[in-house]
Amino acid sequence: MKLKTKYLLFTGICHVVCLVLSYLILEKHPLIFMIAEILILLSFFLAWKLYKDLILPLEYLREGIRAIKEKDFTVKFLQTGKKDVDELVMVYNHMIDELRIERTKQEEQHFFLDKLIETSPTGIIILDYNGELKQVNSTASELLRLLPDLLDKQLKNMKIGESELIRSGSLRTFKVQKSHFLDHGFPRVFMMIEEVTAEIFEAEKQVYSKVIRMMAHEVNNTVGPVNSIMDMTLQNAVLWTDQKNIALQKALGVAMDRNHNLNLFMRNFADLVKLSPVNKTSVDVSKLVNSAADLMHFTVENKVIRLLVKGSETPFHIQADALQLEQALLNILKNSIEAISDTGEISLNLYPEQGKLVILDNGSGLSGGVDEILFSPFFTTKKDGQGIGLTLVREILINHGFEFSLQTTADGLTAFSIFFK
Repeated sequence: MKLKTKYLLFTGICHVVCLVLSYLILEKHPLIFMIAEILILLSFFLAWKLYKDLILPLEYLREGIRAIKEKDFTVKFLQTGKKDVDELVMVYNHMIDELRIERTKQEEQHFFLDKLIETSPTGIIILDYNGELKQVNSTASELLRLLPDLLDKQLKNMKIGESELIRSGSLRTFKVQKSHFLDHGFPRVFMMIEEVTAEIFEAEKQVYSKVIRMMAHEVNNTVGPVNSIMDMTLQNAVLWTDQKNIALQKALGVAMDRNHNLNLFMRNFADLVKLSPVNKTSVDVSKLVNSAADLMHFTVENKVIRLLVKGSETPFHIQADALQLEQALLNILKNSIEAISDTGEISLNLYPEQGKLVILDNGSGLSGGVDEILFSPFFTTKKDGQGIGLTLVREILINHGFEFSLQTTADGLTAFSIFFK
């Protein structure tokens, strides 16, 4: 039974009893009866007024509780002119104002956080309390297409607070970090994925640049004086009049040739370190591809290799450094030629509408695991290789901002793809 019902029932019974008692004295004391009736009516009026004064704050509280339950923080009460009720109204209105301001702040912060997560260059994956996907920003969506096994492996196997580096093919490297935060007192897991390819390439470049400079310094300081001494010795005709010294003369000649080859060897490394900044101009890729193919026709020795160019009938202009881009194409073609043992085919497929060039060869292809370190400095699968050809290609294309990939397809063809757009 509600409080107001109890109050009305109690006051009603009291007044009925009083009316019955006053009726009993009607015949003997009519005047007292009249006075009693007036007092009972006055009491009933006062009781009704008191009822309204007592019930009004309860009604306010009930309406306020309903508004809070419905999260409607716009409901406010007017002053009644009664001190006790007005104090309650002031407290309620102040509380509602604070709740409304707090909710506005939370909504703004939540909106800002959602915007920040969505526009973040770092991929963010947020799980709910049950470990199911709750929110994935656009960057993470793109990365998940490159790393399809990420959720099944790293998300389940990694511990909270751990980080791990993941490679996608031979080029791109990603850092995955697993952490958690408290939401309403309960932990929720999230993962951050960011690409660190540029940082790793830069760190590699600093290391191998220092090594190459040190090697070039030592080789030049040694080969130069030695060649001068041997040259002076070879020019001394008196020494070679004796037939016993002919073998020494030939040995010195071979040694000078080896030193010359060593200088060329170091010069190739120095070219990688001293790669000039990109000087972009308008370049016709179709013309550049045809020129590179024509040039490589003369480098094929003792092999039957067909060089085909497709899609270069119309001009395709881009902004690039013509010399550096041509050098990259020649290195790619050289690798394709060396991958073919005796007979094969290399095709340069240009797709102007898609803005890409795909160089295909049917050579030996890439063995398992090699594609992940193929572009690393000094790594080579060739017997006499230096491991700088693909590193130079990588540097040139990265400096241009062109994406690229190298992989052996299911049909056995090796494809080097360059994306100009």
